[in-house]
Amino acid sequence: MMSSEFLTTWFLPGIWITIQVTVYAAALGAVIAFGIGLARDSQFWIVRFLAGVYFEIFRGMSALVLMFWMFFALPFFGWQLVPMWAGVSALALTYGAYGSEIVRGSLAAVAPAQKEAGIALNFTRWQRLRLIEMPQAWPEMVPPFNNLLVELLKGTALVSVITVADMTFAGGLVRLGTNETTPIYTLLLVLYFVLAFLITRGMRLVERKAKAGIGQRPEKTGGITRRLSPRGESLQAGSQSAGGM
Repeated sequence: MMSSEFLTTWFLPGIWITIQVTVYAAALGAVIAFGIGLARDSQFWIVRFLAGVYFEIFRGMSALVLMFWMFFALPFFGWQLVPMWAGVSALALTYGAYGSEIVRGSLAAVAPAQKEAGIALNFTRWQRLRLIEMPQAWPEMVPPFNNLLVELLKGTALVSVITVADMTFAGGLVRLGTNETTPIYTLLLVLYFVLAFLITRGMRLVERKAKAGIGQRPEKTGGITRRLSPRGESLQAGSQSAGGM
């Protein structure tokens, strides 16, 4: 039977390492996503070209193979990464490329009239981005970023193959020690679900605050969520809210 000693010795530290890998990779990936996403809309063609090259390369790479390369191949070039940072770097580079398309697409969806208004007010490119475009694009970025963050959480299981003692790695060790497969992997499924659920609830709060920041508020009428302007005019109908997360 799986004892409390196995849980405290392996699973609890494994959960903490999984959370750490997720947070570090998400933070680094966010920097990459916004940097590359903004660079792909640069006025300089060389910046757009280089950002596009990065996007195409890392979007098409396997995160697992990249992780192996960073851990086993980089030492031949004089760089030695500890297993955890090899995993974090590979995940951040891969998911940062996906995130850059979210940033680029959300900024491109801002109404041209809004951008032209900033130009008419003689705003610099940075002022237009900071004061006009980003506040309107941010609420549209949050839902896809939520999905990407959940995918990143599940992707952290890959770090177990380079001996990072996350909860998947811990589950494998406990299975070898107890010869119990079903209870252990069922517990792992539940743990990943709980962490993903917490991420989703947190991002829903971020989304509501982001929408409130631009004057949108949800109204539930007959199971339908509608986003309203400050005057109460319906902007668009959402999906069924009853029973949703």
